[in-house]
Amino acid sequence: MSGPPVVDYTATSHRPGWDTLPAALQHALAVALGTEITEAGHPVGSGFTGGFAAPVTLADGRELFVKAAPDTLHAYGAYRREAEIVPQLPDAIRVPQIVATATTETDKTKWFAVASERIDGRMPGSPWTADDFAAVTTACELMADALTPTPLADLDALVDDLASGGWPVDLPDQLHTGDRPLPPGFQPWLPDVLQELSDLIALYPEALAGDTAMHSDLRPDNLLIDEAGTCWTVDWNWLSLGPKWFDWFCLLPIAQYEGIDTQAAISSSPLTADVPADHLDCGAAVVAAYMLDNLDAPPPPGCTPELRRHQRLYAWTFLDWLALRRGWSS
Repeated sequence: MSGPPVVDYTATSHRPGWDTLPAALQHALAVALGTEITEAGHPVGSGFTGGFAAPVTLADGRELFVKAAPDTLHAYGAYRREAEIVPQLPDAIRVPQIVATATTETDKTKWFAVASERIDGRMPGSPWTADDFAAVTTACELMADALTPTPLADLDALVDDLASGGWPVDLPDQLHTGDRPLPPGFQPWLPDVLQELSDLIALYPEALAGDTAMHSDLRPDNLLIDEAGTCWTVDWNWLSLGPKWFDWFCLLPIAQYEGIDTQAAISSSPLTADVPADHLDCGAAVVAAYMLDNLDAPPPPGCTPELRRHQRLYAWTFLDWLALRRGWSS
């Protein structure tokens, strides 16, 4: 294929229904909630894993959102981490609060469930609008202020993860030397800018250092905008330490691709107005390299094929965003 794919973030997962969960887990969750779950809605289609995730209604009339997974899936650790992190977040951050958790074990398989507030909202994007972008920007600015310096202990620094090989920082060099094949279907000028990508990535020890607790995985499907226009953030399980601007910045290329003037926003937002241009471009180069890696490999166990389509879309849009700023496509 050539060019970026269309990714419908409301339909990227294949999730089980409530009836497939062990009866012991359903009972344990009811005990934790203090009442029975009388109805479970259709599982959401967002995300890239196979964990259960759906709205539920309780016998006392409350409406919550429940996630559950066995320890054989990646989602098990992600749900546990979110249940651990959310109660520690500052009040200024709009995030669905954890109501209850439950655990059980059946046939040597451990299960975990977490129930949280249900937010009646929608994802931004597809396409992005000026109002949605403003709501998301406001939320990211408030979030960054509340998480700087980090109020959370024992978070790994993004720069340490990069230095230890957690990200493919050498990928542009490997593509440039031919040690790895160039992924097909990308911009025709990509081979000509690989050295510049490498040079930008090399700035990461300074550019991506910081003491902000970052969400580290903000995508359209990890954001909800309610009827009042307030933006909520969900899926807090990939936190790391880094620069104050990074979370918001990671939404800019996809918003730019869908018609938002993010260059003007960079100049006006307090998150980025004083950040050196090369530091922002370093962040984009790092994410582009991450998204270009393993594009044609099978998705990790428990993840859907849509994960790779998401990667391709993000690799394309981050490269396009850099091209706009650095004149690559002219």
